[in-house]
Amino acid sequence: MKDKLQSRIGLCQRAGKLVAGDEGVLKAVRSQEAKLVIVATDASDNTRKKYRDKCNSYEVPLIEVLDRYTLGHCTGKDLRVVVAVTDEGFARIIEESAKQNTEVDGIE
Repeated sequence: MKDKLQSRIGLCQRAGKLVAGDEGVLKAVRSQEAKLVIVATDASDNTRKKYRDKCNSYEVPLIEVLDRYTLGHCTGKDLRVVVAVTDEGFARIIEESAKQNTEVDGIE
């Protein structure tokens, strides 16, 4: 299941529908361009709080999945702590894959 999530994030990156980096993601959230924000599970508490608060303010869905190295690997970089999906369709399928991951993780 995690492979499916990772491949969907990678596909989103290759389609040019992913914004990475702190400033880019914040700008996408503020402009309502972001349809989903993904924060790495091993991000600092401050980073997770900052994005949770910002996404709540702008009503942008946020999920915490994968560690920074795996998230980076999906996007073809060394590491990524936060990315924003700017396409509604990609956001929906990535969110769906993330939910399936947590359901599978909960069973094991």
